[in-house]
Amino acid sequence: MEGSDPFDYKRDRPLKFKMQKAENVIKGKLAEGLMEQLLKASGCRVYRLGADAALENIAQLEDEFSKDSDLGKKMASIPDFAVMGCRERPVFVEVKFRTEPESLEEELLLEKEAQESFWKAKIVLVTTKAKPYFRVLTPPYFSKEKREGWPIPVANWKPLAQDEDLGSGEDIIKEFEELAEKYYQK
Repeated sequence: MEGSDPFDYKRDRPLKFKMQKAENVIKGKLAEGLMEQLLKASGCRVYRLGADAALENIAQLEDEFSKDSDLGKKMASIPDFAVMGCRERPVFVEVKFRTEPESLEEELLLEKEAQESFWKAKIVLVTTKAKPYFRVLTPPYFSKEKREGWPIPVANWKPLAQDEDLGSGEDIIKEFEELAEKYYQK
């Protein structure tokens, strides 16, 4: 039967790549759902934003909305949520899942401008590599440390429980860490 050779890598690579991309999208959406429910369980009011819906609505419009334009980059970086937490002030929150948290730090070093400067969004990392599974970056995302005389950017992660705006208690976080372990099993 033609095309059924399991070693036909020309056929398998695109499918494998598509499946990997689909898996990453699903993990990201799961991280957003976990954070949304965690924040609501903590007493926060959570409003969904996100670039997906906004970009779908304006995709047909003029060139100024192209993904490479300044406005397009800002639109594509709309945070996932606006959150009213325990301090009753609105906070933008972007949620990311990463198996390897270091890969997110590298990405942010290259493309943090809109999230950090324009939106001033907090970034919540969901990872099950090591506790804490829920970590927060607040702008500015990086500080400079000198190592061997060179300034090195260091991400200013802190555990979600220590974030004053999002105000999640240890008991609620522990419950959601158990859910993260369950759904992100290796």
